[in-house]
Amino acid sequence: MIATTLMIQGTTSDAGKSALVTGLCRLLARRGLRVTPFKPQNMANNSAVTADGGEIGRAQAAQAQAAGLAPTTDMNPVLLKPNTDTGAQVIVNGRSIGTMDALAYHDYKSRAREAVLAAHARLAAAFDVVVVEGAGSPAEINLRANDIANMGFAEAVDCPVLLVADIDRGGVFAQFVGTVDLLAASERARVAGFVVNRFRGDSSLLDPGLDWLSEHTGIPVVGVLPHIEGLHLEAEDRLDSAPAAASRADALRVHVPALPRISNHTDFDALRLHPQVDLHVIGSGQSLEGADLIVLPGSKSVRADLAWLREQGWEAELQRHLRYGGRVIGICGGFQMLGTALHDPDGLEGDPGTTPGLGLLATETTLAPEKQLTRVAGRLTLEDAAVSGYEIHLGRTAGPDLERPAAQLSAGADGARSADDRVLGSYLHGLFDEAAAREALLRWAGLAAPEATDYHARREAGIDQLADAVATHLWTEPLRRLLPEASG
Repeated sequence: MIATTLMIQGTTSDAGKSALVTGLCRLLARRGLRVTPFKPQNMANNSAVTADGGEIGRAQAAQAQAAGLAPTTDMNPVLLKPNTDTGAQVIVNGRSIGTMDALAYHDYKSRAREAVLAAHARLAAAFDVVVVEGAGSPAEINLRANDIANMGFAEAVDCPVLLVADIDRGGVFAQFVGTVDLLAASERARVAGFVVNRFRGDSSLLDPGLDWLSEHTGIPVVGVLPHIEGLHLEAEDRLDSAPAAASRADALRVHVPALPRISNHTDFDALRLHPQVDLHVIGSGQSLEGADLIVLPGSKSVRADLAWLREQGWEAELQRHLRYGGRVIGICGGFQMLGTALHDPDGLEGDPGTTPGLGLLATETTLAPEKQLTRVAGRLTLEDAAVSGYEIHLGRTAGPDLERPAAQLSAGADGARSADDRVLGSYLHGLFDEAAAREALLRWAGLAAPEATDYHARREAGIDQLADAVATHLWTEPLRRLLPEASG
């Protein structure tokens, strides 16, 4: 049976497309349908390793979880990972094909389109429903030529579109009307409904406006999704810089530098949600001082981000932090920064050359073209705690501190610990996700008695909250007639 394909597009970035796809995937799976997520083209440095050994956007991995599936590369056949203001690494079918600037990628789009349509065809043949997430806005008319992310894809596969807008931003009616007015006639005809997202209060107050919107455009309003207080859902590529909620006097203070090309920022979600962790993302012009633990995150452009870190005066602050008894963890690119040198002989992340590292670990890294993409599990060398996650990185790290690894994984030893055991580096994304590993690392960082928390259950609860909201507020006739019958 050929699948029903339904596409979710947004009037803006961060309108709620990812969340709506996630909620729909869980709801349809509950109702007995074989459902899969799909995003033709994603632009994000927050990625995940798939069951088939490739790389896709992190949001599609979360949507796969919502559908009860292991993520595969078909769910996001084109991923763009920006490493400069004008260029990005291009991932097609889970594998890097190199770095392109905007003009080069525009010329490549016809080949990318082939990969997108082939991946969708495979999914459509295997599932009852394909729920597709657009990118940005379909009204970006400068990008309409050769579009594969929004209406260009919808036109190619002839699928209906739901248009979602975030009322919390204001101007929601202008967003809907303006977007529809900028579409071509054939594109406008496939908009099957509007979804208002993140409404606070009594939605009946919106009714006069919604009635006007439907009458003015001839397009029905599917429903109004409420703002869900405290909802946790992995963000696609937006780094949350708000302080964590911990207010306890004994909370461990954790600072994370907001590197310009930060990658896989969801590594810190489990820490942010821990009741005994006071986590702050530290931006330009701020200080790293006052922390018990500083965590250097991953980076899509390690040498450039290290230079930026030094411009902030943070190298001296890191040294002072360690002198006064603090601890430092580096993950992936952050681990590479901790060593004595970063070599990029082929110019994979910028101009060829070598950059001195922070010198906090006796290691050095040489970047190489072949990217490491591995899902792994094993045990930390701290307390023999169980740990699991994935590796996504260029290059190999060598040096005497590797003789004191951070973990023993299924793929071999990982990372390093300094001789004084105040610095730890690891290539493992998801380092804090498992409860045992998180508690061991928090104890190592100075928290005497970490409370047991279940981050995986919190993620599942967020997905279920979204599905419940979709079932209550969007499972209306305009939506039901777009989808096949289900058993639920």
